[in-house]
Amino acid sequence: EMAVGIFYLTTLDELLKKENGTEFSSFNEVYLAHSFEKIKLREPIKVRVGNEILETSLGRIMFNEKLPEILGFMNEAIKASGIKKIITVAIQLISEAEVASLIDGIKSLGFYGATVSGISVSVFDNEEVPQKNDLIKESEKKVTKIEDQYQEGLITNEEKKRLSNEVWQKTTDKIADLTWNNLKAENVIRTIIDSEGARAGKEQLKQLSAMRGLLLDPLGKIVELPIKSNFREGLSIFEYVASARGSRKGLTDSALKTANAGYLTRRLVDVSHDVIIKDEDCETKEGIIVVAHEEGRTASFTDRITGRFAAARIVSKTTKKEIVKEGEEITVEKAKQVISGEVVEALIRSPLTCGLEYGICAKCYGIDFSNKRIVQTGVPVGVIAAQSIGEPGTQLTMRVRHFGGVVMSDVTQGLPRVEELFEMRTPKNLSPISEISGKIKIETTDEGYLLTIKNSRTKPVEEKEYFVPASATITVNDGQEIQIGTQLAQGYLDPKEVIKINGLREAQRYVINEAQKVYESQGITINDKHFEVILRKMSDKVIVETVGDTALVPGDFVTKTRFDEINAEVLSQGGEPGTARQALLGITKSSLFSDSWLSAASFQETTKVLTEAALEGAEDKLIGLKENVIIGRLIPVEGKAIEEV
Repeated sequence: EMAVGIFYLTTLDELLKKENGTEFSSFNEVYLAHSFEKIKLREPIKVRVGNEILETSLGRIMFNEKLPEILGFMNEAIKASGIKKIITVAIQLISEAEVASLIDGIKSLGFYGATVSGISVSVFDNEEVPQKNDLIKESEKKVTKIEDQYQEGLITNEEKKRLSNEVWQKTTDKIADLTWNNLKAENVIRTIIDSEGARAGKEQLKQLSAMRGLLLDPLGKIVELPIKSNFREGLSIFEYVASARGSRKGLTDSALKTANAGYLTRRLVDVSHDVIIKDEDCETKEGIIVVAHEEGRTASFTDRITGRFAAARIVSKTTKKEIVKEGEEITVEKAKQVISGEVVEALIRSPLTCGLEYGICAKCYGIDFSNKRIVQTGVPVGVIAAQSIGEPGTQLTMRVRHFGGVVMSDVTQGLPRVEELFEMRTPKNLSPISEISGKIKIETTDEGYLLTIKNSRTKPVEEKEYFVPASATITVNDGQEIQIGTQLAQGYLDPKEVIKINGLREAQRYVINEAQKVYESQGITINDKHFEVILRKMSDKVIVETVGDTALVPGDFVTKTRFDEINAEVLSQGGEPGTARQALLGITKSSLFSDSWLSAASFQETTKVLTEAALEGAEDKLIGLKENVIIGRLIPVEGKAIEEV
């Protein structure tokens, strides 16, 4: 409503424009004229602003009076995205108290605008287009032709479905576009949609005034018969019953999904609550490489590097000049220079490579999104990351994923896919990954394909065999030379295999990119750093291999910090240290193997955790938020972070 109110106030109603024009020398004169009912809120008028005369309206003057002077006079229609931009700029230019009062002012004015506009939606605001029936008849003829081709055996049933669905999809979109273009500027529905407030969009207008089009059945497959009516003219009995199936599925899904998304958030918070900014700079030289065109990712290179610190200097490929120094922040301006300099990859500081023992440092994290400044010491970035990933979980639809046009119902998508990645489960639609480099030979069998990779450069000759079922698509060719770690078929990789073959960094990168693909496919943008914070906690454990003179047990999971402490103690007494290899655990398992037994016990398997802690005589260093809340201490967020609260 606020967005609609602001948009209504800042648009000009050309129908109210007077022939001679109305001119004023100051804002006070405009208010005076309005109080005597000489001008209307949205009437185009001329006013002196500074040293120039602008064509504007009283509504725009009222909006600008709420803005700080530093932003200047905004003489344009303001949509929801415009309000967002104004607040983003204001945060960087004025104090937080002033920003709070600015937001409050915009809110009050928005409600005032929505009230005086008298906007309400009537059935008759939904205008229909006269060409609709002709377009539908044309499409019916095309679909009949496709049906005839199927009956004659020229196309398969799958092709018939796909082609007829394409015809109806195009028709629906065409009618929807005509309906939108047919709406007059002063139409109430157009005003609501144009304001970009979250209430309605073109999708809703399509169903109200154009045609509902193709619907999904409860299994997520497209129903071949489209709904040709819209809500304005009303659905037939058949159309109503057909669309009810998908609608019921939608409602039950929402109810069930909320619980799943809530539980995912809880597990994410549990694993990451002890990730707090502990220092300004850990002075590490390490970082992660961000590549410009990552396959399957829609987030731009600019968005992925802005607000991060460079781990190595970034040099322009065109001018050969240094754009960003090592350890310098990549600002919006610097990121633009990186793009114009045709740089395709950058080494940036990351929570994954931070050198601190507990928590992470400000430079490895980057900027705080709440104020666009470098993050303060004491900010609980772990909880922020968990909520940033968990909260949009409810928006992830359980859609069937299409691989090359073929519907594969056992391909996990949406929230279950995110959960699968964070819990390190072996995916259903698994693709093998090459453990050696060499030449590949492909043999076809009754059940599928037998892939043999031979490396004749080694002595003795290395050879590995992989079986791929017939339902999968192979991504390599017979006789091709392939490198270690190559994906051999379409499908998902097992991160546990990736870590064994390509190492920890590659496994972390795979999990982040795969989780981001799910969110980005639904139009949800989450910054990579939130995923990196969670991945840091998932990979901070090692699995004990040999025990030496330590009290550890082979196969046990312990944090790297604890493992190093135990080994240091044994070495100081002249004993033999234990050895371990890197582990990548799911979020639930990682929480249960936490150094804090208080935190682990309050999560799951309470009796088991407490018994083991008692037998070991374990101590809790009270580093995270949970353990301090449990015993009634202040949570360990210090410095400016606590002062601001």
